[in-house]
Amino acid sequence: MKKTLNKKNIDIKKIIEKRYNILIIIIMISMLILLINLFYIQVIQKDKYVQKLNQLQVKVVEGPTAPRGRIYDRNNELIVDNKPIKEIYYVKPKKTTVKQEIKTAYFLAQILDVNYDNITEFILKNFWLKNNSTASLEKITNQEWEQLKQRKITTTDIEKIKIDRITTQELEKYNELDKEAAYIYYLMNKGYSYEEKIIKRDNITDLEYASLASNLNTTLGINIRLDWDRTYLYQETFRSLLGNISSFQTGIPSDLKTIYLNKGYNLNDRVGISYLEYQYDDYLRGIKNQYQVKYNNEKKLIKSGQRGNDIVLTIDIKLQQEIEKIIEEEIIKAKKEPNTEYYNRSFVIITNPNTGEILAASGKQIVQSNDSYKIYDYTPGIVTSPITVGSAIKGASQIVGYKYKGVEINEKRYDNCVKIASTPLKCSWKSLGLLNDITALKYSSNTYQFYTAMNVAGIKYIYNGPLKVEQSIFDKYRSIFGQFGLGVKTEIDLPVESIGYKGKNDNGGLLLDFVIGQYDTYTPIQLAQYISTIANNGNRMKLYFLKKIYQSTKNSNLTNLIYETKNQILNKVDIDEIYLNRIKEGFKAVLETGGTGSGYIDKKYKPAGKTGTSQSFVDTNNDNKIDTETITTTFVGYAPYDNPQVTFTVISPDVSNYQSYVNKRIAKRVSDKYFEIYK
Repeated sequence: MKKTLNKKNIDIKKIIEKRYNILIIIIMISMLILLINLFYIQVIQKDKYVQKLNQLQVKVVEGPTAPRGRIYDRNNELIVDNKPIKEIYYVKPKKTTVKQEIKTAYFLAQILDVNYDNITEFILKNFWLKNNSTASLEKITNQEWEQLKQRKITTTDIEKIKIDRITTQELEKYNELDKEAAYIYYLMNKGYSYEEKIIKRDNITDLEYASLASNLNTTLGINIRLDWDRTYLYQETFRSLLGNISSFQTGIPSDLKTIYLNKGYNLNDRVGISYLEYQYDDYLRGIKNQYQVKYNNEKKLIKSGQRGNDIVLTIDIKLQQEIEKIIEEEIIKAKKEPNTEYYNRSFVIITNPNTGEILAASGKQIVQSNDSYKIYDYTPGIVTSPITVGSAIKGASQIVGYKYKGVEINEKRYDNCVKIASTPLKCSWKSLGLLNDITALKYSSNTYQFYTAMNVAGIKYIYNGPLKVEQSIFDKYRSIFGQFGLGVKTEIDLPVESIGYKGKNDNGGLLLDFVIGQYDTYTPIQLAQYISTIANNGNRMKLYFLKKIYQSTKNSNLTNLIYETKNQILNKVDIDEIYLNRIKEGFKAVLETGGTGSGYIDKKYKPAGKTGTSQSFVDTNNDNKIDTETITTTFVGYAPYDNPQVTFTVISPDVSNYQSYVNKRIAKRVSDKYFEIYK
């Protein structure tokens, strides 16, 4: 029995010893692996991990928004540039005390002229508290200190009590220097502590700049730099469509925040907020400087930024300048004519029908104040202001007639008035006699289009009888009109565009109004695309302002082309060429002697086009109800008729109940000026 026990004890001891040896081996192997890894990391891979550690410890930040790209006209004439702006700003260093900041504020107040008109009593009281920390404690009673200990009130409540108990007499001790220092101190501490605080921007004198530059070592956290702002070399010419950018104070506006943040922008970035600046912000925005932030909040430039890309527009700025001058002169002249009390604006658009390039676009509004006139830019109205354009669209109406067998080539009709039940007579502007499809356009016959529309609708006209029209007839017309750019998006490269008003009623009489441009409304840019489509043999070109984009260079040369807009055909009008040629023949006749457009463009330029006169209505007493009938005059044309190179669109709405010749005068002067420049 004893022998058996001893044997067991011996076996257990051996097992334990064996396991212990195995454990020792495992530990030694693990230690060896650990040592090898440590050697690998600390010796072989030392540089790699030191670099990673440095990257983790280095804080890299971006500077302010970099200057935007420049904007040029089609002839590489500079339109929009950046001007340098001197800027003084503050970045709070670590461990800076209130006493040091107050000292800096007083120093700045002595050498800078900072406008402190916006200082409030609260700002002044807060400055008093910072300056009188001991005295401010005495404004709190023992009972209130006890309440704070018992957590019945908070430290915020204590600070509010201090503010409330600062007396007027205590604040009256502050002179102008104290108030300026108080406002500067407020600017230094506005917002988050790590943010840059603008102390003064622009209007910084050379003396102020030099005085501060020579004392930067003694003014903790104060820095100087050159920022930028937009400058417009042609002042207000084409100004509204160039658009605006946000200010350095506001950064990204709240209504555009989601759009820009999704693109990777920062809230304090200066961005395009309207029209072309907004449309092409992705190209115009610059690349910011990158800085390494040191332990004391000082910054070291590690990567220089770059101005944004430069863009070239299709606009001819010299032509644009002349067009705006002509409109201003003519609308002032028109306002002095009788019965033009409701007339207040005119539009002009000039395009190249073969490319879709817009060479000039302007709208001007006139407002009378006592005995003088004030002119305002109204150019955005070319895409946002729908107008009842009248007979100018009869070319599209007649195309519908050809397509749906409502009229035949050379079909003759007498210009007889049309009478529909329960409606007044519908006539042309005068009795025009026997007409065919060409002379109907030349003399702008309404009734010729009325009969064509009834034929398209499959209706046999009965004098004073009913005229019932299905919605599908309106749809037929609007479908073809859309192929010309009427009643649809022109796809112009602007962030906003109205498609005008489409009538909802399918009353038969309204169809007759529709075909002479008296029902649906269209914007000036839609009318410009319509005449361009006719001039370009039925090809509807995309209208555009952006011609080219160049990468910015230090010497401002436009050499590195990175993008060029290609001409784009949106669609071709679904009609046989023979019918489109009939419209062009009719438009040519319009500007011949005796046509309604005679004298709008000098005949030596071989013009073609169409005039329009429509009944419009205005709200004269601002009660949101239209109450007064006016007349709107329109003109669309191109030249030369055998090889069109340019189109003109001129619109003058609401010239009261007198058919002013303002539209004709503008068209004549604008076309003359174009051909003078482009001989």
